[in-house]
Amino acid sequence: MNRRSRRRRWRPDCSSILLALAVTAAGAWLVLRSIATWIETHPAVLATVIVVVGGASWYQSAAPVRAARRSAEQAAAVDDFHTLDPSDFEQAVAGLCWRDGCRDVTVVGGAGDLAADILATLPDGRRMLIQCKRYVVGRRVGSPEVQRVGGTYSIVHRADLALVVTTAGYTEAAEDYAARAGIGLVDGRQLARWADGSASPPWA
Repeated sequence: MNRRSRRRRWRPDCSSILLALAVTAAGAWLVLRSIATWIETHPAVLATVIVVVGGASWYQSAAPVRAARRSAEQAAAVDDFHTLDPSDFEQAVAGLCWRDGCRDVTVVGGAGDLAADILATLPDGRRMLIQCKRYVVGRRVGSPEVQRVGGTYSIVHRADLALVVTTAGYTEAAEDYAARAGIGLVDGRQLARWADGSASPPWA
């Protein structure tokens, strides 16, 4: 009766595994050592790479800030915010905030913004909300628009200060409500003076 031949399963030898690990570790050490030696002998090149990479990252992250500042400078130069569309108007006002020392300036205007077009942190640390109204000459911001700001800036957006900024003016009812609610109003003339630097920022 023939016996069935049995195949032996290959089992790794512990010494072989240890040898392979040792060779791999030695190779990795040589590579790291070579890199370290190259860095020591080429510090200027390394510094240049760090500066270039860091500068590129900063330039990309600062793009929204530059865009807002350009919009503000353009509007201030022609002294006519009416030439801007609503989105650019918000960017221009945000640029003025950046220019005058605000931090974390964010344009959040759009559908469902709950009366917040711009959120920012003032130089003294307070949180500010701005509602922008780019209206044609002759049209005035009414009390309902200002009341919407009063109903959301503190409770919803956790802001300490609220401003309404417009290219036009305000109705008497809007001014009365703003005075009672502690909301700052910036009309077209005040906006132009803020933009050209002849007046202090409206939160000052």
